[in-house]
Amino acid sequence: MKVSYDPEVDALSIVFRGTTVTTKPLGEGIALEYDQEGRLVGIEVLDAVKRFGDAESLNQVIVEGIGSATASRRGRMVIAEKRAEYGAARCARADRKRGK
Repeated sequence: MKVSYDPEVDALSIVFRGTTVTTKPLGEGIALEYDQEGRLVGIEVLDAVKRFGDAESLNQVIVEGIGSATASRRGRMVIAEKRAEYGAARCARADRKRGK
C-alpha cells in the first residue's frame, strides 16, 4: 500500500495495488479506483488539507493491527523518511518560487 500527498494540488492518494484502474466518484472530491475485476485498489481525496484540518495532520500515518512490532517500527521509520523527504522537497519548491 502506498499513501501519497501532492501539496501542489492538495490531493491525498491511497493505492492498495498498482494496476490499470476505473475511477468512480463517491462524492464531491472523493473517488474510488477499481481494477478490471471490480476490486477496490485505490482512493483519491481532493482538497485533503481542507477536509482533514491542516497539512500537519497528513504528515503521520498509523496502521494498527497489522504485523509485528518490528514491522510497526519499520513502518514508522519509512514514514519519518518520507516526512523528511517531503520537507526537503517543499523547501526546494519554496526556494524556486522565491527565485533562489
